[in-house]
Amino acid sequence: MLSRTADHLFWMARYTERAENIARMLDVHLQTGMLPQPAEDVEQGWRALLGISELQEAYDKRHKTLTPKNVIDFMVRDPENSSSVSACLTQARENARAVRGALTTEAWEIQNATWLKMQTYLKTNSLEQNPAEFFEWVKHRSHLSRGVTIGTMLKDEAFHFIRLGTFLERADNTARIIDVRFHNAKDKHQKQAQSQTQTLAQMQAQMQDTAPDLNLDQDPEQTREQAPTLDAKAEPQIDFYYWAAILRSVSAFEIYRKVYRDVITPARVADLLILRTDMPRSLAACLEEVVNNLRHVSNNASADTERFAGKLHAELKFSSIDEILDAGLHDYLTLFFDRIFDLGNRISRDFLVPLAA
Repeated sequence: MLSRTADHLFWMARYTERAENIARMLDVHLQTGMLPQPAEDVEQGWRALLGISELQEAYDKRHKTLTPKNVIDFMVRDPENSSSVSACLTQARENARAVRGALTTEAWEIQNATWLKMQTYLKTNSLEQNPAEFFEWVKHRSHLSRGVTIGTMLKDEAFHFIRLGTFLERADNTARIIDVRFHNAKDKHQKQAQSQTQTLAQMQAQMQDTAPDLNLDQDPEQTREQAPTLDAKAEPQIDFYYWAAILRSVSAFEIYRKVYRDVITPARVADLLILRTDMPRSLAACLEEVVNNLRHVSNNASADTERFAGKLHAELKFSSIDEILDAGLHDYLTLFFDRIFDLGNRISRDFLVPLAA
């Protein structure tokens, strides 16, 4: 297959998957933002979403204040945001149009019809009236695209490049969804620990003033060590609804209840979304699909890339959630982002059009 054809198919799939995952992240923040909580926590959640999406700087150039409405508008249809849902669906359609001969009629029509419907959303106030409905529509169109691909296309190189793009993008985005939630929880618990330490210090100062000879066994530094932090193994008491929203954002709520049959805890959420190969959107499942599809399109120059992908998959396959949490989940996911980016560059080098072309 010509590298340019493979490139269009690969990026058509990536942009379609990216649009879906942006919709998923926005949807979960919209849901959790409605829960009873301080306004600063809501703002921190949206800011974390922009940060993990690497869009904070671009957003600040367009908006002076951070509000849910502004963030949704920016990440859905802002013409200056090349990673918006609108931009992703447009790029997916343009890549599909460039290789219509490699697609079935049904596969092309799904991409084209999705883009046309998107224009209707942009011209009306449907997004403002019911953003949750729009996010569901984006997910539904992405599901249709994958289903038509699997159901109508020959299982040749074109098919495998589409699947390769889908799962590489999904791995990156699932990791971002996990990271942004745990990052928010960590910030929240650090603030709680700081507040508790300050309160105890004030109480001790008052007690020393009224009873200077009183010997206190515990000082603020000892309390700081005992104050709650984000240790997923210790299962901190994070609100059930937050974690339920995260699971629903990756279509994993029912799966979680079926697998664990117990209360939702951060450690189990991390285990499900990172290591469970039977969970369709987990990191392990995505890397397994990447390895399998690379094998079907391998060429004389791709041995190192296949080996690199296989190593990433093996590390996930033979890791335990305790090891990951002990090492630090945020650090683990940051390294994973770097490796996925490296893998994408290797795939481009070995199979696709060079980035400078």
